[in-house]
Amino acid sequence: MRAARPLLIAVGVLIACVAVERIGHADELTFETHVRPILKAHCFDCHGAEDELKGKLDLRLVRLMKLGGETGPAVEPGKPEASLFLQRIKAGEMPPGPAKVSAREIAVLEKWIAGGAKTARAEPAEIGKGLGITDEERSFWAFRPLTRPVVPISNFKSQISDFKSEILTPIDLFVFAKLQERGLSFGPGADQVTLIKRAYFDLIGLPPSRDEVDEFVNDQEPDAYDRLLDRLLASPHYGERWGRHWLDAAGYADSDGNGIHDHDRPWAYKYRDWVIRALNEDKPIDEFVIEQLAGDEFLNGKFGNLTPEQIEKLTATGFLRMVADGTAGAANPDEATNSVVAETLKMVSSSLLGLTVGCAQCHDHRYDPISQADYYRLRAIFEPALNPKRWQGRLKTLYTDADRAASAAIEADVAKVATEKNTKQTEYMAKALELELAKHPEELRGKLREAYNTPADKRSPEQQQLLKERPSVNISPGVLYQYLPKEADELKAFDTRMGEMRSKKPIEEFLICLAEEDGEPPPTHLFHRGDYRQPKEAVTAAMLEIATPPGQRVEFPINDGSINSTGRRLAFAKHVVSGRDPLLPRALANRLWMHHFGRGLVGTPGDFGQLGERPTHPELLDWLATELFEKASGGRQPAGSSEANGGAVSTGGLTPPARQEGTGTFKRLHRLLMTSATYRQSTARRADLDAVDPSNQLLGRMSVRRLDAEVLRDRVLASSGSLAQSMFGKPVPVTEDFVGQVIVNDTSRRSVYVQQKRSKPETLMRAFDAPVMECNCDKRPISTVATQSLMLMNNEFVLQQAGLLAARVRREAATNLGSRTRESSDRSLTTSATPEFDLGLLPMRPSDLWQIGYGEFDDSAKLTKSFIKFP
Repeated sequence: MRAARPLLIAVGVLIACVAVERIGHADELTFETHVRPILKAHCFDCHGAEDELKGKLDLRLVRLMKLGGETGPAVEPGKPEASLFLQRIKAGEMPPGPAKVSAREIAVLEKWIAGGAKTARAEPAEIGKGLGITDEERSFWAFRPLTRPVVPISNFKSQISDFKSEILTPIDLFVFAKLQERGLSFGPGADQVTLIKRAYFDLIGLPPSRDEVDEFVNDQEPDAYDRLLDRLLASPHYGERWGRHWLDAAGYADSDGNGIHDHDRPWAYKYRDWVIRALNEDKPIDEFVIEQLAGDEFLNGKFGNLTPEQIEKLTATGFLRMVADGTAGAANPDEATNSVVAETLKMVSSSLLGLTVGCAQCHDHRYDPISQADYYRLRAIFEPALNPKRWQGRLKTLYTDADRAASAAIEADVAKVATEKNTKQTEYMAKALELELAKHPEELRGKLREAYNTPADKRSPEQQQLLKERPSVNISPGVLYQYLPKEADELKAFDTRMGEMRSKKPIEEFLICLAEEDGEPPPTHLFHRGDYRQPKEAVTAAMLEIATPPGQRVEFPINDGSINSTGRRLAFAKHVVSGRDPLLPRALANRLWMHHFGRGLVGTPGDFGQLGERPTHPELLDWLATELFEKASGGRQPAGSSEANGGAVSTGGLTPPARQEGTGTFKRLHRLLMTSATYRQSTARRADLDAVDPSNQLLGRMSVRRLDAEVLRDRVLASSGSLAQSMFGKPVPVTEDFVGQVIVNDTSRRSVYVQQKRSKPETLMRAFDAPVMECNCDKRPISTVATQSLMLMNNEFVLQQAGLLAARVRREAATNLGSRTRESSDRSLTTSATPEFDLGLLPMRPSDLWQIGYGEFDDSAKLTKSFIKFP
């Protein structure tokens, strides 16, 4: 953590600079609003955050700055040139290290001191340890209590006649209100072909067939789009597509990531399958979160003879086992286990809370109101199950007592067959010995027989010498076939029989999970500077203070007497889904939005703090966050009703959305987002919008998006007709080819089932920004580089699938090239063949064949360039 300090401070400069930009129109600077953020980023680590103050100077309050330290007062109000604190900063002496206070920040400090070093309010008479939390920090958007905003219907009434959509959702009203502020409106709706492809790729990650496109385009019923969404949400491929999104956030991998070894995790796939099934079943969101955080605590400490329901809950805790684990073979086990706990907290906080808490491991967070004590209180929630002092394998067997009894019974039967075999083998070996002895002088046969039958460790020197001189007498079962071939085959039949019997034994499987064992929970200590070798005072489990109202700290049990575990994770999980926590609902709502629109309402989904971006539509985000756990009706309502589209309003009756009954689920939110006019817009650019909002943050059109790496690969498979429909199970292994590229052994399975090995990411998908799970991935990068084109031109998998597509074209298309092109584009790519969408089906010279790598004329290689086009 210390090594990262210069980088963190440098980033802090950017935040402070943003604060400086905001004060340009302020007449009066105050310590709390303008100065404290600068000091927190640069100075508090030495002058306030720790018990030991450097130079005995405390900068947390203005009166303490006036009092000063060993060298006298730090600040003299009205006299910036006489303020020692400012002099040291200008001279570059404070803070120590390479990261210095910027010129703009210095200007703020100087202006503040010249204005009298004012505060926004009277300072407290006493100040405790650490930095505390100010009113300004509590007013930050991410930490405000979550309330349901009023849908801005009134803002829309004056423009209602200009809007072309027949149905509006509350989402559209929030978005339109922002557009209206800049004199903008929505763009035109997407055409039907684009809309169906958009829905298919968003919900199941696969292209629609030509027949499906035709059926949708020709369906004139008003609820055609709603029924399309229903079909896609009911598809088993929905869980595969959206499961991949969640696996990114959870940091899913099929290997430990322990250095060069990177041991496989052979049972991690069960968690992947759990995620896919949970999403397909539309598991309520609160259950989805609770089971991953604390599914084992429902088992009451009993992990044997598990029922299917118990197995499901225990499997869900694989969420807490996904981070890299270097404990196997670690030179320093204590350091390795402490790292696993720290990485788990990073993953949990960024994926579920939208915060980065890792900075507070060593000291109070430099930018967000998270104290070091808060960090270890959060750690105390998980430490009973991730106890570094009692580290052990986290595999749980699924074998039941009945399985063990059945296995023992089969082994008993196998033992009887083995006895029968041994009897026969002894008989046949004696017979073979006599056949061999007949080849030796008669006077030696008795001695050779006696020497052979004497155990090797009891043979006399004379016997040993005799057998050494005549080694052919040392007959073993392996050479029995040379003497008695029929009898040798009979013995092999015994082996086959025993193998068949053992194959009927119940297979023992395991879960990689988190299971809190019965026993006294370990105390959690605050580590001095994050050093696990320097524990300080013990802390109790509690929610982050900033996520709770002042004076209402949420603490979790030391040990829940009603269950056979501490119950801390279960209490924590129930709290974050209760509606009283403002972090989880905003984080989940933002993730859903991000994966449908290409960018979250907050552009940094794993960091809602000061280092992150601000929400473009804060009221919409809060409305969606409250809607996330809102009760919803069970079935789809008729199109155009207020119940359809999550409380939509028609153009004729502008009424608020009705509150509904049921349980909040992800599929309900998908339908709500995808039935909005905001989602159904065209991607066509407009001059008026580009002039005001070129990056489309106001959502005046739909953004063009790149296909994810997995969807690109799956689309290639679907287009060539080789995509396998099988689901779940062990991952498809990856291996390195002769040029060092990591390839998939089975090229037909969907990409979500490809082995995710930390040290060997699959080359094709890695080129298209598939993540390498060092911890987890909150947001994938989007790159456009030459290597991607080269990969599509030269990758063996792509070339193979291009060949299969060409064969499919020949089978299904007409004989002439023009009809072949149309049929190919219609059936495989669901895009009409136009000059703007040239498939590249051009005749090739024989001399070009070596560049493609095929042994026959193949005009399909260039088809691959069309696979990455997204509507």
